[in-house]
Amino acid sequence: MENVTKPWPALWALVIGFFMILVDSTIVSVATPAIMTGLDADINAVIWVTSAYLLAYAVPLLITGRLGDRFGPKNMYLGGLVIFTAASVWCGLSGDITMLIVARVVQGLGAALMTPQTMAVITRIFPPDRRGQAMGLWGAVAGVATLAGPILGGVLVDAAGWEWIFFINAPVGVVAFILAWRLVPTLTTHQHRFDLLGVVLSAVGMFLIVFGIQEGPRYDWGLISGPFTVLGLIFAGIFVLAGFVIWQAVQKGEPLLPLGLFAERNFSLSNLAITTVGFAFTGMAIPLMIYAQTVRGLTPTQSALLFVPMAVITGALAPVAGKLVDRMNPKYIALVGLVFLSGSLFWLGSILTEDVPIWHLLLPLSLLGFASAGIWAPLATTATRNLPPRDAGAGSGVYNTTRQVGAVLGSAGIAAIMQARLSAELPAGAGAAAQGGTAGAGGLPEALQAGFSAAMGQALFLPAAVALLGALAVAFFARPKAPTWGPRAAAPAAADVQAE
Repeated sequence: MENVTKPWPALWALVIGFFMILVDSTIVSVATPAIMTGLDADINAVIWVTSAYLLAYAVPLLITGRLGDRFGPKNMYLGGLVIFTAASVWCGLSGDITMLIVARVVQGLGAALMTPQTMAVITRIFPPDRRGQAMGLWGAVAGVATLAGPILGGVLVDAAGWEWIFFINAPVGVVAFILAWRLVPTLTTHQHRFDLLGVVLSAVGMFLIVFGIQEGPRYDWGLISGPFTVLGLIFAGIFVLAGFVIWQAVQKGEPLLPLGLFAERNFSLSNLAITTVGFAFTGMAIPLMIYAQTVRGLTPTQSALLFVPMAVITGALAPVAGKLVDRMNPKYIALVGLVFLSGSLFWLGSILTEDVPIWHLLLPLSLLGFASAGIWAPLATTATRNLPPRDAGAGSGVYNTTRQVGAVLGSAGIAAIMQARLSAELPAGAGAAAQGGTAGAGGLPEALQAGFSAAMGQALFLPAAVALLGALAVAFFARPKAPTWGPRAAAPAAADVQAE
């Protein structure tokens, strides 16, 4: 463990920036109708505003974790924060949808530099047997940020316009930079080689799969142009990613993805579970926000207030879950959380009709808050519990990558299923109009509201099913091992968790 006398102020300084970049993963969802109107874009183009950010965020995470090990997590965090904040201003100044998407790519690259450093610092300054409370704070921030994004976005869109969901990052970024500069320690660095071929293969493979899934409905899952088909792109992406994994296994240098980390059963299962969590949380916000504004005529602020119960419950209970992680097997906390996550989304999707009382929606959304509180800290703690300090950057990079890969696939998957269900539930002409945003917020004709609501509700079943797969992965967690380093490493019996 690094010799850090005041780890908690360092952690608080880091989570401010971490909160900001996670908010930007979901804040666009509530602003979707306003951006469609303001930039004259259709629903698929606007979803690329989220997908481009998530894709640019996810792909570099494997190497940015290593950059933190090599050049210091503090330096990488501060550099990423500067890029992220500047790109946020660029997003707000964008005059068309293409410029906004490009700016979001740069913003995602800044976020990719920052994120692995937060988990790496936690792993290096808190010993395994005391890491639960730190991960509890990290988990509370992750959960609240994911849910608070739409709330903050709604207030800003109504008060000042969609541009301000990005401009608000400028003052927050300045404060986060000053605090991190003063409070985050300079930690020991380690030499690493950088696998550039691995970066290219993972980026190309991910882009082909995400583009194929998200654009599939537009081309009726058939021909795009010339020899290129949607399914061809998806299979090509899978083939490239398979080549990436093979390259990681056979190359003689230092691999971008340390496959040896996956020999640890709980690390592998935690990564699978957090992938489903990223998918579910990213996928569920978009159809709900479009429904609230397009069918129910709620303002962005009013629709975002639907998330208040989730945010409050998550913020209150996530630190409690973090403390419990140090005292009991985190498997049971995470399992309950993921089952609640799946159940709440199935429940919400089943009652999403054009005339359901709004307070009925708050019941499954409140359950979603309990779910979120029980997910983040147990999964992160289980994934990192036995990582030695040298592998902190690589391990946190892998873990955050899988979470963001899930978010990218969630964004692409929800775009595809929304378009498919709108085409199925609405007449052909009306379906095209709804997908193109011509109905406008709150302006959908009454005759189309039932079909539109049904389509959005059915879309929620996809993230619900994926979350259930995460619960299945958690069910196979092994009992956590005693700490391998830290003050209790020499007395494993005292640090042992309760038996299963």
